[in-house]
This record gives sequence, structure tokens and C-alpha cells, in this order.
Amino acid sequence: MKVEAVLFGGVAVFFGGSAALYGWWSGGDPAGTAALVIAFLMAALVSFFCAVQYRRRGRRPQDRPEAEVADAAGPVEFFPAASPWPLVTALGFAITCTGVVYGLWLFLIGFGVLARGVVGMVFQYANRGADQ
Repeated sequence: MKVEAVLFGGVAVFFGGSAALYGWWSGGDPAGTAALVIAFLMAALVSFFCAVQYRRRGRRPQDRPEAEVADAAGPVEFFPAASPWPLVTALGFAITCTGVVYGLWLFLIGFGVLARGVVGMVFQYANRGADQ
């Protein structure tokens, strides 16, 4: 993950410098400056995540030039089974957006459905691995 952290760090530096220069040369255009600052923050977040994962887990086989293909063998990751919560979340989001147009009552219903869907997705596998 070290290569990815450095790569996204370079992208963040580019967008940060671009935001500073654009903000100065454009006379304070808020839209373009805000877009570049957001791009900087997103790249910096990905770079920070990759750096933390590198420090936490160490070098991967992909990071070592002398590694063999078999070094990366094994289980890839946990992939969840079918879940109803993405559908509930999407329905809640659609009802919430419709409620913006038609009234507060529909917005609140949609927000409740949306909140339940998000909570369901977050805590669906909260106790995974506790049995092991």
C-alpha cells in the first residue's frame, strides 16, 4: 500500500497546489476553488488510508520484487451474502428525495426508512468473527 499512498499523496499535492493557484489567480472564484479543495481532500483521504493500512499490515507480496505469485494465495476477503439493506437504503433515499418536492411528511418517512437501511448495513456483520 506504500506505492498507492505515495501516488495519491502526489495527486493530493497537485490538487492542493492547483487550488491555491486557482484561488489566487481567479480572484477568489468560490466554485472552482471549492471543487479543487474537495478533490485535494478526497485524494488526501485515500492517501492517508493507504498509508495507515501499510503501517498496520506491512508490505504485501505485491510490494516486494522478489515475491512469488503463490505468496499472495489464500482467502481474498470477506464477501457478504445477499442483503436486503442496500434496497431499503435506496428506497429510503428515493422517498426522501420525493419528500423534498411533495412535503415534509414524506421527507420524514423517507428519512426514517433511509436511516433504518443505513443502520442495517452498518450493523449487519457487527458480530462477525465473534464465534471464532
